[in-house]
Amino acid sequence: MGAGGQGQQQQQQAIGALERMLPGFEAASVVTNGVTSDARAVPLPGSLGAQEAVGNEATLALREELLERSYEMCRQITEQYAKTFYFGTKFFDDDKRKAVWAVYAWCRRTDDIVDKPRKDAGASLRSELAQWNARLKDVWEERPHDIIDLALVDTLRRYPELSIEPFEDMIKGMVMDLDQNRFETFEELYVYCYRVAGTVGLMMMPIMGTAEGATYEEALEPALALGVALQLTNILRDVGEDRVRERIYLPQEDLVRFGITEQALLKGIKDEKYVAMLKFQIQRARDWYKKAEDGIPMLSEDCQLPIRASLDMYSTILSKIEENGYDNFNKRAYTSKIEKLAMLPRAYIRVAAPELGL
Repeated sequence: MGAGGQGQQQQQQAIGALERMLPGFEAASVVTNGVTSDARAVPLPGSLGAQEAVGNEATLALREELLERSYEMCRQITEQYAKTFYFGTKFFDDDKRKAVWAVYAWCRRTDDIVDKPRKDAGASLRSELAQWNARLKDVWEERPHDIIDLALVDTLRRYPELSIEPFEDMIKGMVMDLDQNRFETFEELYVYCYRVAGTVGLMMMPIMGTAEGATYEEALEPALALGVALQLTNILRDVGEDRVRERIYLPQEDLVRFGITEQALLKGIKDEKYVAMLKFQIQRARDWYKKAEDGIPMLSEDCQLPIRASLDMYSTILSKIEENGYDNFNKRAYTSKIEKLAMLPRAYIRVAAPELGL
C-alpha cells in the first residue's frame, strides 16, 4: 500500500478509535477526511526533491549541514519547553529521537503563535494560524520555510506513514481557543483535548511503531487516551491561571452537578463543593491514564519505557494537587526533577516485569 493509501486507512482508524472511546461521540466532525497527496514524490521549485534532481554536491553538502543544525535546534526546543518529555526521548534510538524532536518543535511553535502578545488578538491570530496551516502544507511538499522546518521535512521522508491530518487538527484546536472559552459538556471538552493533545499520539505512532503481534489500530486508542489524559491534567493544574484570563475549561455540566457557580470559581473559592468536584475530575483523568497504560505493551519495545516513564511522571501532578489540599487556585502542582528520576526504576520494572503488578 502506498503512503497515501496507508495515510487514508490510518485516518479512518483514528475516526473509529475516537468514536469507540466516548460512546455517542461522532468523530467525523472532528477529524478531517482529506488525504495527503503524493506531492512529496514530485520535485517542486525550492523543494528537497528539486535540489536532489540538480545533484549539485555543494548544495547537497550544505543541506546536510543545515539538517544537522535543524535537528539540534529541535532538540534544544524540546529540552527547554518539555523537560519531562525530553527526558523520556533519551531512551529512543537516534532516528526516533530526532523525529520526535522535530514533531515536538512543530507543536511548540504552533503553541507559540497562540501565546505571543498581539494588539488585535482575534483577527491577527486567526490570520497567522491560517498562514501556519498553509506553511504546513508546504512542509508536506518538501518545501521548508526555515531551518527548523527542515527537520520535519526530513522526518516525513524517514516516516512516510505520517499523516498531515493530526497536525491540521492541532491548528483547529488553537482556533477553538479563539471561539470558545467555556465547554458545556465533557463531549465538547473531549474534542478540544483531542485536537490540542490527542493529535500528538497520532503524530507519534508512526514513529514509535508497534510491538510484535500488535497492530496500529489496536495501539491507536491508548495513544489517543494518553493525549486526553495529559490535557485533562494540564487543565486541572492550570485552573488558577486560567481563571485570571476568565477561561473555564472544566465542563459546565460538572459545575452545575456539584453546585458551583462561575462566580465562585473565578473568585477562587475552595469549599467542600469545589473539592468534591475536583476529586471527580481527578478520577476522570486517572481513568484516561488507565486506558493509555493498557496500550504500553503494544508499542515497540524501545518506546515502552519512555512512554511508561512519561505517563508516570506526568500523572503524579494529580497526586500533587491532592497533596496541595486541592488548592489549584493558588498552588501550582508540579513534580521535581529528583522525584522524576526516582520514578525511573519502578517504570523500568513495570515494563520489564508487568506480572509483578507494581
